Amino acid sequence: MTVTITAFESSPDRGRGQARDMRVRWALEEVGQPYDVRLLSFAAMKEPAHIALQPFGQIPTYEEDGLALFETGAIVLHIAERHPGLLPGDAHARARAVAWMFAALNTVEPPIIEREAAGYAEGDKPWHRERMPMLDGRVHARLQALSHRLGDAEWPDGAFSAGDLMMVTVLRRLERTDLLDAYANLRPYIARAEARPAYRRAFDAQHAVFARLAR
Repeated sequence: MTVTITAFESSPDRGRGQARDMRVRWALEEVGQPYDVRLLSFAAMKEPAHIALQPFGQIPTYEEDGLALFETGAIVLHIAERHPGLLPGDAHARARAVAWMFAALNTVEPPIIEREAAGYAEGDKPWHRERMPMLDGRVHARLQALSHRLGDAEWPDGAFSAGDLMMVTVLRRLERTDLLDAYANLRPYIARAEARPAYRRAFDAQHAVFARLAR
């Protein structure tokens, strides 16, 4: 049975590959699995049919053969466990790759999202300018540790894995800022991942939705 995922009908990132269905698309492309996409309006995301799949009314969701999943970490882990290509065969290396998935979502992403949200929600507030150095500092603390661990290696822990997939989708949220500039190895790390054919296919598929609506 073909996998079906949900995605934005009109993506708020304007086709830049930052909407979270990108993670699922990329994972499916890496393991060579076909998938269908059901596009949803913001209103449809709050309807009972979607809430039954995603209790918080977000995207993406994943459906296959009676299984419905939400949360990109859970979805990508499920894909990686079912198909070769995203997790190492060695048990210890496999466990470490999963740890990097959790690190991306639980350690690196939260301060990035907090900083991003502050710009949307507080950009016009008098305290916003004073608060930004603190928010930047929290992001830098994570980037410094990641950069140190990466060093001169291609990937933080052996070969490319689901951990890198998740980490790069998190870091890409900073590409339009100068926060990555202090770390000579992080932009090349992102670029290596973006050069993967599976990434390009996923990005192009997601961007095509925005491009079609923008005509």
